[in-house]
Amino acid sequence: MTKHKVLAREDWITERKKLLAKEKEFTRLRDQLSQQRRELPWEKVEKNYNFDTPEGKQSLADLFGGKSQLIIYHFMFGPDWEEGCLSCSFWADNFNNIDIHLAHRDITLLAVSRAPLEKLEPYKKRMGWNFKWVSSFNNDFNYDYQVSFTPEEMDKGKMYYNYQVTGFPSSEGPGISVFYKDDNGDIFHTYSCYSRGLDMLNGAYHYMDLVPKGRDEDNLPYTMAWLRRHDQYDPD
Repeated sequence: MTKHKVLAREDWITERKKLLAKEKEFTRLRDQLSQQRRELPWEKVEKNYNFDTPEGKQSLADLFGGKSQLIIYHFMFGPDWEEGCLSCSFWADNFNNIDIHLAHRDITLLAVSRAPLEKLEPYKKRMGWNFKWVSSFNNDFNYDYQVSFTPEEMDKGKMYYNYQVTGFPSSEGPGISVFYKDDNGDIFHTYSCYSRGLDMLNGAYHYMDLVPKGRDEDNLPYTMAWLRRHDQYDPD
């Protein structure tokens, strides 16, 4: 970092404006991609799902909470786990207090995990989160949306994730799924994404992308070797 190129302000502005032109083009391309995402065909949800929630049993339709659009974050927390996934916890730290803003754009955001509610609630309290989090322990929702894998799939090391058959190191995977409910009450699956597609929901990473060192993960044993749950970092 100490050998980084340093310019006089006028020359620095020149270089910054060159990058600005690329940033503007990226923004235009991102807007186009977002429009194409919205124009994807839908698939009708035919199966009935019932979830365990703090308000009791609720159907997928109930989870919309009176809105027509529902975003579900598939949070990795298996039924036999004692804690939620470390990286999913990092993502979830970005969700607090945004639901009121989303509600004013006809959107409900919540998390779904296979762990039973009696495990989700204490972990949610420990993390200080206030978004809704429900359990799919008693239904096929996670399997149908390719974020949970059967023992047979784990034994073979082949599971369908991110729209391909691949190996995955865990019985649970992260993802986002989006649904729409029309005036007749019919529900449609409009979008799902996995893996790096989740980057757009992590504001902390986007802040890191602005600074000179970036995410600073290249020389680590694995990408997120630095990460801890927010209550587990050593005090500075």
